[in-house]
Amino acid sequence: MGKGGFPGFGGNMNNLLKQAQKMQKDMEKVQEDVHQKTVEVTAGGGAITVVVSGKKELVKIDIKPEVVDPDDVEMLQDLIIASVNEAIRKADEMVNAEMSKVAGGLNGFPGLF
Repeated sequence: MGKGGFPGFGGNMNNLLKQAQKMQKDMEKVQEDVHQKTVEVTAGGGAITVVVSGKKELVKIDIKPEVVDPDDVEMLQDLIIASVNEAIRKADEMVNAEMSKVAGGLNGFPGLF
């Protein structure tokens, strides 16, 4: 057996473990940071604005009064659903992009995100 108790790895195993621990700490920090960030999406030509956090929590919905039509509630509901879903998708993209910066080429490994 080589150093570190793993045949063929020699002293490199300790370096790999240190790098993995550093990457884990870096990823935890980035995750905390992106949870504080938000994304904003508008729909209906600015009639509805939705803000979602990196935690995928709905932070704010702003609905312009002129889009509220009692005779067409379905359109308002559709705009809200579309804008919230788009904001969640953008929040996912933001989180994945930030985490990929830390993970580098390792983001293909299962269980990292």
